[in-house]
Amino acid sequence: MIVSTKGRYALRVMVCLAQRSGDDYVPLKEIAEAENMSQKYLESIMTVLSKGGFVDAVHGKGGGYRLNRSPEAYTVGGILKLTEGSLNAVSCTGQGPSACARTECCEARPMWERLDRMIDEFFESITVADLLKERQ
Repeated sequence: MIVSTKGRYALRVMVCLAQRSGDDYVPLKEIAEAENMSQKYLESIMTVLSKGGFVDAVHGKGGGYRLNRSPEAYTVGGILKLTEGSLNAVSCTGQGPSACARTECCEARPMWERLDRMIDEFFESITVADLLKERQ
């Protein structure tokens, strides 16, 4: 499993918004500058976070983004699953077209499934609030 730039940036954005938590919306330009990210790339990430219900968005003057829950309510696992689609260590443990045809007879599959559970449990145990504490 390799977490893409999209997933890593989404985590940074969520921490940035948590630091500025409150009723005010943070403009996209401010987030991009604070996190040294491309505003264009950030737009695509914010669209995913907004459609996924992780942030509220207001367009136009005075608009921007803000968290719609407390930082403790967001897990790293939830954010990464939203942006990455899957946290599976190998594609063969996935569902759908990438699922392996050897599922029923693969001796290594139980090991990969255990690793997937460990990864999921690890990321689900960390919240945005935890990341904020570690950053200070």
